[in-house]
Amino acid sequence: MFEALQENLSSALRTLRGTAVLTESNMREGLRTVHRALLEADVSLPAVKAFMDRVTQQAVGERVLKAIDPSKQLVYIVYQELVNLMGPVDHSMHLGGEVSILMLCGLQGSGKTTTCGKLGGLIKQRGRQPMLVAADLQRPAAIQQLQILGEQLELPVYADLNAQDPVRLCQAAVRQAKALGANVLILDTAGRLHVDRELMEQLTQIDNRVGPDQVYLVVDAMTGQDAVHSAQAFNEALELDGVIMTKLDGDARGGAALSVKHVTGVPIKFIGTGEHLDALEEFHPDRMAGRILGMGDIVTLVEQAQQKFDQEEMAKQQARMLKGQFTLDDFKKMLGQVGKLGPLQKVMGYIPGFGQMQKMMDAMGADAEGDMKRLVGVIDSMTPDERADPTKVVDLSRRRRIAAGAGVQPHEVNDLVKQFDLMSGMMRQMAGMGIRQRMKAMQQLAQDGMNPNAALSKKKIGTGKRLTSTDRAKMKKIRDRELRKKKREAKKR
Repeated sequence: MFEALQENLSSALRTLRGTAVLTESNMREGLRTVHRALLEADVSLPAVKAFMDRVTQQAVGERVLKAIDPSKQLVYIVYQELVNLMGPVDHSMHLGGEVSILMLCGLQGSGKTTTCGKLGGLIKQRGRQPMLVAADLQRPAAIQQLQILGEQLELPVYADLNAQDPVRLCQAAVRQAKALGANVLILDTAGRLHVDRELMEQLTQIDNRVGPDQVYLVVDAMTGQDAVHSAQAFNEALELDGVIMTKLDGDARGGAALSVKHVTGVPIKFIGTGEHLDALEEFHPDRMAGRILGMGDIVTLVEQAQQKFDQEEMAKQQARMLKGQFTLDDFKKMLGQVGKLGPLQKVMGYIPGFGQMQKMMDAMGADAEGDMKRLVGVIDSMTPDERADPTKVVDLSRRRRIAAGAGVQPHEVNDLVKQFDLMSGMMRQMAGMGIRQRMKAMQQLAQDGMNPNAALSKKKIGTGKRLTSTDRAKMKKIRDRELRKKKREAKKR
């Protein structure tokens, strides 16, 4: 998501960054590139026009042109206006009273029923007792799908296979929720392949006679401007309280996410970021703007780590590291924890500076996921003694045996040992840090051009000393040489 937009915007801003003197003329030329990038990303024309008017008004003023670093000032302006375009957002669902009712609506294929389950799981995590209501009587499989989701999430589901009237079904569900002690009711209403009068009349009746506290429209980000048009139609009929945008982990151009708030006035409250039932996040315009401009989103990554990591296991590892104990078994567990955050490419996109690194790896044909699996295979081929202290124990004959067992080359075992030697010192240094500080330390490591295979300055990292400019220059040369070597090998393949 947003990859093309991010690349085009970054290209436009890099062009301005390389200009010796910024003038109103070349600034306007750079802004025209930004304008084209937004249109190519399928952002609606009214949204693009309003956005560019505000950016241009600020960017060509004397305050920017005479700034110490005008290009950085422009990046900040674009960032702020992206935030303004998509926000502000009130994430409160206004849950209160005996039973709070949330109504989900949308077209068929938007992911509405799955989102109903995801939202129920999210509300359950926040200490409420939700109940799902199968009010979609149009699609035969919708009721069964919601019941399966309810079983997986351990949530009650109200369904009536003989029901003909969705309004009466929803009213009966409210009574059932009170009887069971559920305090949040989530209505999965019927959809259509397109907006029509029959659908809107049915939803309006439910809205009027059941009285939901919040009405959310579920839209598919892959449909581009059709998502914005359907949001307009639903909002005119129901007065929406928010939009839930699904499939933001796909390859959509991102125009709908940037357009929906400006065109409809309705904010995106939640976004679906994957197929798993926990892949529903609050939408934060500032974080999304950071991702679009390649700044990463470290806050979201930290939040996900806190939710998905095994906190007890992390506490045990931290206690061991404080005692100077760090083995390949610990390293393997860490890889397993990182895997819980999703594909490595997605995780790297959250970390500032790592997005470009991932693109560079892709260009060279590198397979980060495959490399991680090979590392685990090498570790599994070692004996407990070898995993405990590979630097001292693993000699040439052992390397050959381990490589044969893991199906890799001996030099890959040697690379892992060197990488572990470097990381063990770094992990001991970071043992007393919080998650956010650890992420920053890893970011700094990447920016300094550290190469695990180079095994340079590992002593300095282990003792917490700062790297000198000479060290960084040497590491950069080694890194560049490795990159050229890998490119040559990729071309040969």
